[in-house]
Amino acid sequence: QPLVGASLSELTEWVRQQQQPAYRGKQLHQWIYEKGLRSLSDVSVFPKSWREDLADYPIGRSQIHFQAPALDGTIKFLLRLSDGQIVETVGIPTEKRLTVCVSSQVGCPMGCDFCATGKGGFQRNLERHEIVDQVLTVQEAFQQRVSNVVFMGMGEPLLNTDNVLGAVRSLNEDIGIGQRLITISTVGIPGKIRRLADEQLQATLAVSLHASNQALRTQLIPSARQYPLEALLSECREYVKITGRRVSFEYVLLADRAF
Repeated sequence: QPLVGASLSELTEWVRQQQQPAYRGKQLHQWIYEKGLRSLSDVSVFPKSWREDLADYPIGRSQIHFQAPALDGTIKFLLRLSDGQIVETVGIPTEKRLTVCVSSQVGCPMGCDFCATGKGGFQRNLERHEIVDQVLTVQEAFQQRVSNVVFMGMGEPLLNTDNVLGAVRSLNEDIGIGQRLITISTVGIPGKIRRLADEQLQATLAVSLHASNQALRTQLIPSARQYPLEALLSECREYVKITGRRVSFEYVLLADRAF
């Protein structure tokens, strides 16, 4: 299991399994989340012989396949994962914060009419470490702490709930990003918003509504056929009641398109 995304207690247990003292778990945690560790052979505070033995142990970091900077400072990254799949993440700087738009899947199965990712098909869910790595990559590239994370990249986060929840906890507890500064965006998957509510996260839920009536929403989002608008809104009301947190609704505006 790659080490990125692991908590302090998980890393401490891992070093103990390696017959090392427990305090090395804290050292490893610092090197992963503060120093952007890519190989255990680089951890200078570890014994040299142990570093050599673990030189090929998977950390869970991706490689930058391509990056495209924009005039406003935004940088889009294409990251190559360990199995060769490519995933997209975006660093968005402003005067006071650095936001990362992360992907939760390689491709997307939802097939929304306006979305290029959906037209490319679905490959697989991202693992917890592959989501957290996106934030570490942007942080490293910008040489600046990430302040906000939005799950608005490739994929439908609530079709990968376990790994997304694990990543949110790691982003919060290990990297130090406040849960209220993390947004999970979804087009709506039956039962999954309630699952999110039961977790009692402080993250913001954003629903990609894109239409105020069922007919147009179904045209834009094929999955809406199985999830009527009223059912989606009912689950959102339940989410607010359980969590006390507001729900944001998102629209995409397309020029010169008639539906």
